[in-house]
Amino acid sequence: MAGAPEADEPSLMSSGAEPDDAGLSGEELVEHFSPVPTEGLRIAPFLDAIEAQAETADRTRSVSSEVIEAIRGTDFMRMSATRNIGGVEETMLHMGRELEAVAARCPSLAWCLWNHLCVFHLFVGSVGPEQQDFLTHVVTNGQWVSFPGGARSSVYGRVEGDQAILNGTGRWGTGARYADYCGVAFAITGDDGKPVRPMDIRFTILPTTTEGMKIDASWDGAGLRASATDDVHYTDVPVNLSDCVAWFGANRAESLRTVPVVHHRYREDWVGISDLWLSFMAVGLVRRALAEAADAAGGRRVIIGGKMVDRPTVQVNFGRAASLLAAAAAATEAACNDVDRRIAAGVVPDEADYLRQMAVTTMAVEQLDEAMSLLHRTQGGTALREGGAFDRRYRDFRAMPVHINVHQDRVTHQLGRHLLGLELNPF
Repeated sequence: MAGAPEADEPSLMSSGAEPDDAGLSGEELVEHFSPVPTEGLRIAPFLDAIEAQAETADRTRSVSSEVIEAIRGTDFMRMSATRNIGGVEETMLHMGRELEAVAARCPSLAWCLWNHLCVFHLFVGSVGPEQQDFLTHVVTNGQWVSFPGGARSSVYGRVEGDQAILNGTGRWGTGARYADYCGVAFAITGDDGKPVRPMDIRFTILPTTTEGMKIDASWDGAGLRASATDDVHYTDVPVNLSDCVAWFGANRAESLRTVPVVHHRYREDWVGISDLWLSFMAVGLVRRALAEAADAAGGRRVIIGGKMVDRPTVQVNFGRAASLLAAAAAATEAACNDVDRRIAAGVVPDEADYLRQMAVTTMAVEQLDEAMSLLHRTQGGTALREGGAFDRRYRDFRAMPVHINVHQDRVTHQLGRHLLGLELNPF
């Protein structure tokens, strides 16, 4: 055929050279496509130990005490604290990268560390400059905090002189059994034992060793089994009213724009920040699941002995999962950069800022949810039969899109009301 290349000439359709990634394993190819930034991570010295105990943590429902104590007191625990209270004042992006690295190895521990960084940010904004000395004490000692105040929490305070006597239960206290301090929101009661009207809700922070406090290991979830998302019971626990502040409750984001704060960054609402970091944890988990699945696929066979990797649907599912991962990672990084720029410029966030960061990360987590479903479909019955790392990662991931802070139904509903000029719901 005229014009056809000689047999030993390279075609215009091929360079004739091996691609740069020829010979790489499936795991290496995924990491090449979706790089894992590790430079400057404070958690880096602990990552091998974190991964080594992950399977045991899942089975025993408790993170290794050696790992917990190794991380306690480090600069990792001080990242969300500003320098004026003894912290390292890390960027939102860098903290997300740190949690991403932990989640790729042990999502339960990542969940606990995420909770600490988030609720400490909340605590600083809530108690304000008057408690700066106490906050500095917590930070400089690298101590761990938790906030058992989720759905169905009911703690009441009976006023006696200059104290309130606390009774009740705080729920959803992620990391409570590992923590040094717990925050508690409680309703002041009248002589009849019922909450006064209008509601008077206070907030304070207590050492977990306080007499009358009991941490109940009640978390029995299908995933994140070692996250210690437990209940904390209070029985006749006295607190000084001078150590309590009014609880912002539902309008906390609005209140933080005007009340005195220790540092400008605490005008950012903790829920929006928690969404940024939750999305990064989901990226880390899904990237690891994809890498492991790609690595294992080469040696798997389908019925009648064919190679799994030769099935077109397997190829499509892996390609789509990787595409969703890349999109979610890019969106999450952009959302973090947006907040970091706002903090650096001293800009007070408004409602649109707050809703935008939640909306972006909520959609990123939804993309990652689809990616995990594609990997689950590709793994097929073999994953169910064999269990192993993918089974554990799949279970752990299920907790992420349904967390109330990033829950699609809540976030998109709030954003829709905002865009239609309607008053937002309390949460």
